[in-house]
Amino acid sequence: MADRKRAAERGRQGRLGPPEWLIGGLRPTAAPIPWPAVARSAIAMAAPLAVGVATGQSAYGALASMGALSGVIGDTADAYRMRIFNIAVPQLYGAIGVTVGSLVFGHGWLAVGALTLVALVSGMISSIGAVASVSGLLLLLNAVVGAGLPMPGPWWKAPLLLTLGGLFVLLLSLLAWPLRRTEPERDAVAGTYRAVAASIEAAATDAYDTRRRDVTNSLNTAYDLILGRRAREHGRRGELVRLSAQLNVLIPIVEAAPAVHLRGWGVDPAIPAAVRQLADAVDEGRTDTVEPELPGPTTPAERALDSALRHAFAVVHHPDPDHTNIDDRLGRPAALRIRFRRAARNVLLSGASWRYGLRLALCIGLAQVLVSVVPVERSYWVALTIVFVLKPDFGSVFARALTRAVGTAGGLVIAAAVLAEAPRGWWDVPVMLVLAALIPAFSAKGYAFQTAAITPVILLLSDVLNHQGFNLVMPRLWDSLIGCAIALVAGYLLWPESWHTRIGARLAEAVSATAEYVEYAFGSEDDRAERVRRRRRLYRDLSTVRSEFQRALTEPPPMGARAAAWWPLVVAVERIVDATTAARVRVNHGAAWPAAGEVEEVAVQLRELAGGLRRSPHLVGVSVALPGPAESVLAPLREEVRAARAITSPRP
Repeated sequence: MADRKRAAERGRQGRLGPPEWLIGGLRPTAAPIPWPAVARSAIAMAAPLAVGVATGQSAYGALASMGALSGVIGDTADAYRMRIFNIAVPQLYGAIGVTVGSLVFGHGWLAVGALTLVALVSGMISSIGAVASVSGLLLLLNAVVGAGLPMPGPWWKAPLLLTLGGLFVLLLSLLAWPLRRTEPERDAVAGTYRAVAASIEAAATDAYDTRRRDVTNSLNTAYDLILGRRAREHGRRGELVRLSAQLNVLIPIVEAAPAVHLRGWGVDPAIPAAVRQLADAVDEGRTDTVEPELPGPTTPAERALDSALRHAFAVVHHPDPDHTNIDDRLGRPAALRIRFRRAARNVLLSGASWRYGLRLALCIGLAQVLVSVVPVERSYWVALTIVFVLKPDFGSVFARALTRAVGTAGGLVIAAAVLAEAPRGWWDVPVMLVLAALIPAFSAKGYAFQTAAITPVILLLSDVLNHQGFNLVMPRLWDSLIGCAIALVAGYLLWPESWHTRIGARLAEAVSATAEYVEYAFGSEDDRAERVRRRRRLYRDLSTVRSEFQRALTEPPPMGARAAAWWPLVVAVERIVDATTAARVRVNHGAAWPAAGEVEEVAVQLRELAGGLRRSPHLVGVSVALPGPAESVLAPLREEVRAARAITSPRP
């Protein structure tokens, strides 16, 4: 309900003030400052520079600090083992990139061809996943830098220094691993319990939908951390078994929450308090015997929640979870060789992968041709701007071009003060200490703020290599504007798929999966574990669809306006999944089983909705009759399906 109100208000605000797509990227995100990452960034980038100044090799220190900057960009994982992949693997690609770039430095059209080819490869591998995305970014980024700045010889020295800088960030991030081996995983499980407590507490309020999405995100994170680690540690270690059991036993509580929400009134405060008590027990590793103080249940929803909570208390506080009774709800990841073959096949055969690679190659090629024909001093900044603007998983290209220009202007103001007032030498070290600390802090606030933090750092390191001082500032602003213009024209306007979203197709797939989930949940061969897996996969898909909608909302009209009109349908589909889960929970705890005809009619309506979404780029309201007894357990589900079919949007 709250989402529907916000969607309606969004249209009114667009008529009264600046449109959302224009100002959304410039609004700071409310996020806590990651203080450990701030400290790592400051030390990792200032220390190499200090060593370089002390040994009279400032250029070497600057290159190592550039490598550390790459490590800071990839230092986003919570689990220690994932940090190894997120930081170390991209460093290898970065080393290859700077090697290629330095080998074609000063070779004119050969450099143009080489960087265009690197851009194609970078764009294609970026579609594989998060680690590959950062790897592709560093491959192209360092190739551009190597082709635009003179590197110290011999050829292996620059990649070695850059890699050492990145590995220094990795070393700092792993210092606490011996003392906190499973703490990130434990924090994720405990955080999921707290998210579930908040969703139950908000069951009778408009905040429920937001809290339920928080639960989905927390479950995704926790399962990814634990299942990913267990896939690498083939033995079933006690701590990981315990965390898996504690996470799995939370699923019945998550399933019961929609049933409590749909009944329309709140819960006794003792229930969310009990879930938070479980979160504290997970966080502290307690195994003492505890009996929960819960109110007596009277309805099927209350009985489901009471049963799930009591079972969770028994498992969370058990000193030795049963190793043979730990099933992975989402399945463990495939073997590394299988994932590698799958990724390679997707990259080579995916049309989306080729289209993005060609877009990026076209823009980089045009930038390199431009700076080769027109004298542009230190022209690598044009291509650097394109790399960041066209990253596929950073959001809207149009919005990023705008925020990149604004962020660069803000960063240049800082850089101008630094380059004009701070003399080169030892003063670079404390200045870098402060500027590097701002990168993680500002990155949490949004892309424009991240750009404003990274810009002065790169300029300071470039000045250590080139000694141009204040003269670097204004050319970089013009270079950024040129890069943004190339990205907008050659990487956005010339590709209709950029400004014609696939919202309908993506949402249609989710609606079809929802119809299958409804049929399976009330089928004759229902298996609870498989039902849980299907529901979790469906919530993951809906989370991806929601992210796509969020990106589309930052696009200019007509794409942004169309996404805003479709937004209520995303919320409606999420509510249908909730209503299905709630109905099944009520059946499990005493409610009458629905008739087969009721289930089939709901599935038919959902498939008709999916078919309509695939056929038409516009939403068309349909009035449907879903017969069934008012006392049926599927009555709330039928209401949600009717509401979804009735959603309309004006034709442009």
